[in-house]
Amino acid sequence: MKKPKIITSVINNYQGDQRVQKVCNSLLKFGFEVEVVATDLREKPKLNFPYPVHILHLSRQSGIKMYLYFNWKLFHKLLKITKKEDILLANDLDALLPNYLVHKIKGSQLVFDSHEIFSEAPTLYNRPFRKKIWKTLEKLIVPKIQYFYTVSHGYADWFEKEYQIRPEIIMNVPVVQSVSDEKLKVQLPEIQVGEKILIYQGVLNFSRGIDKMIEAMQFVENAQFWILGFGPKKAEFEALTSRLNLNDKVKFIGQVSPSQLKLITPKADLGLSLEEDYGISYRYALPNKIFDYTHAGIPILGTNLPEIKNTIENYGIGKIIQNHEPQHIAELIQEMLEEGKSPYAENLKKAAEVLNWENEEKKLEKIYSVFKVQI
Repeated sequence: MKKPKIITSVINNYQGDQRVQKVCNSLLKFGFEVEVVATDLREKPKLNFPYPVHILHLSRQSGIKMYLYFNWKLFHKLLKITKKEDILLANDLDALLPNYLVHKIKGSQLVFDSHEIFSEAPTLYNRPFRKKIWKTLEKLIVPKIQYFYTVSHGYADWFEKEYQIRPEIIMNVPVVQSVSDEKLKVQLPEIQVGEKILIYQGVLNFSRGIDKMIEAMQFVENAQFWILGFGPKKAEFEALTSRLNLNDKVKFIGQVSPSQLKLITPKADLGLSLEEDYGISYRYALPNKIFDYTHAGIPILGTNLPEIKNTIENYGIGKIIQNHEPQHIAELIQEMLEEGKSPYAENLKKAAEVLNWENEEKKLEKIYSVFKVQI
């Protein structure tokens, strides 16, 4: 009998989307065929995956026109490649409408993976018209979805309160690292003897606390701050670094592949995750960088937001800031660098044994097992 096929779609550049890649690898293990529709957002992705990946070209790389263009192209692509027996998997609200429409037209099953609360994202802060558009879309479709999961308990609680539908929770945690023969290909900054390394990895965007991290480096001695990632605020953060004369301390490494990231992150002495409370989506976020730092064996300085705070404190894997004042951040950074990794090493190891994709994959398999029975 032919294997059931899952067609998953996401607006992101697929090369760096670790969550969707992990889900797709798990779906292959569960016995499904997999097909992906993604984009060339920010750069053309390098594709080397054991399943077809369709890349939609985005002539607009930001703003509402980008989302409109993506939705239009995604709808037509899904309409062309989807059969009734296929399962559609939409990643986030910005990909949901085309999936929902094709699900209705073709009679295919629909699954929704909400990586955030899109209608409450920081990018919609002080943009009431755009927020109303996404909120209206969310209200129209989300309550009608039968198969639905998200990344944190805070998100699940919010969806249940807002729409009386509670998604399952599949945390965005790493696969347990195996010994790899891959070599480091990224050119890293030169380190002086005794110099410590701080690291931030993720999108360079508003409300991630990156500007506060950079400003804090004015007060941190004998350390470099490595920023790994790309995003719309990169030029702004580079300008801030130059203005503060911190080019010798703050290094922009750029976007690297997940496999290269696994080689770079363990070199750091401290991982930073200092998201700011600009809306519900960030308030209840549980960024994958928290888990990447954990698996890399580096302690974490985190923000005072519920999901991040609870994870760090429950597992004893770092400290929490009380505010985003650069001097306060610098004091805690200096304190943790002086402590070193050893006070946190055992707790980080224990946390990694719990917070891993192998455990989340078991819950994911339960969600998708219904489709193997139906088809």
